[in-house]
Amino acid sequence: MFRSGFLSIMALNSNQSWHKAYYILLVILLVALMQPSGGTWAFIHDIRWLYVFLVSFIITQLLTPIVIKLAFYFKILDYPDARKIHGHPIPRLGGLAIVASILIATARNLQFSPQLLGLTVGCALIYLIGLIDDVHPLPATPRFIAQIVICLMIIKSDVVLTVFPQTWLFAKYVNVALTLLWFVGIANAINFLDGVDGLATGMIALCALLFFSIAWPTRQSYLSYITIATAGACIGFLPYNWRPAKVFLGDAGATFLGFLIAGLAVMGSWAHKDPAVALSTPLLILGIPIFDMIYITVSRIKNDLVHNVKEWLEYTGRDHFHHRLMHLGLSQVQTVLFIWMLNLCLGLGALVIRDTGIRGSMLLLIQSVIIFVIVIVLMILGKDATNKPDIKWKSTDIY
Repeated sequence: MFRSGFLSIMALNSNQSWHKAYYILLVILLVALMQPSGGTWAFIHDIRWLYVFLVSFIITQLLTPIVIKLAFYFKILDYPDARKIHGHPIPRLGGLAIVASILIATARNLQFSPQLLGLTVGCALIYLIGLIDDVHPLPATPRFIAQIVICLMIIKSDVVLTVFPQTWLFAKYVNVALTLLWFVGIANAINFLDGVDGLATGMIALCALLFFSIAWPTRQSYLSYITIATAGACIGFLPYNWRPAKVFLGDAGATFLGFLIAGLAVMGSWAHKDPAVALSTPLLILGIPIFDMIYITVSRIKNDLVHNVKEWLEYTGRDHFHHRLMHLGLSQVQTVLFIWMLNLCLGLGALVIRDTGIRGSMLLLIQSVIIFVIVIVLMILGKDATNKPDIKWKSTDIY
């Protein structure tokens, strides 16, 4: 018994020593990278994106443990209730580490444009409003109005959809309205998905990497740097957010990432003189969050659960895609990996659709439709499972 206890203490001390060594190494690397000449080597070798990724990743890794302690100190915690999966209070301030790392990495890169500045400042304001809501819950209407006002600020910096040509009558106003709908819709779609450990964080990292895979080869430098900074921050945060999560994004963090990824989709030039491909690319990359939002919105209206925008924003329930997959018997980890793989399939289609021609584009469209049909079937089966009295959450999903 004494020997067993001694070995446990030794293992714990060894683990703590490893963590200290790891964080010391990260600090040394960050100091080196933040020197005035820190990114020169990356610039010379045309891999500046790697420099931005590393800065963002390291800052998130270093800040997240600090943020966890701050959340406990100020009691900014997500408490369990009947609709939540976790069984004990968990810090919900994780978004702060991601926001800080993205802003610092972007500022340190010294590559700016009006669009980039407008988007980052607007998303930072979105986070501040969300943070206030996480600490002292705000009514849905003021939050929604604030989101609209900040969207208009972002649009003012020329981050706006161009679905209809400017020569068309009222095209400018229609494009602005569609941009507002896009930002608010995507932000809430990502927030909706933030119900399982690691799902939203990994989804944003995946989508950002897919956008980067198009932006970098096409020399969209500003877009490349902000997408890779986003990916680095999310990947750096993911180990802390993976099941069992030590920290959550919080509504503020999820909404921030939603607005940011929506803005990245608008900033990008996804096809040259091919409006269909340009429109389909972000829709495919963000396909799963968009589909989940549309499906549950239609379902809730059909079932007379929501009647207006206010009720839609405030409604919470276990009817999202990830909930229904768990109702079918998948664990949290299996659910997250399955959704990631589905979104990756759609995203890979978005990467190749630009070079496939009409025939290839039609085949990819058919493939995407089949994927969404599979999702619909799973959503229906998951709903049926929730209506069965003997279906319960697996004990492995509660902690």
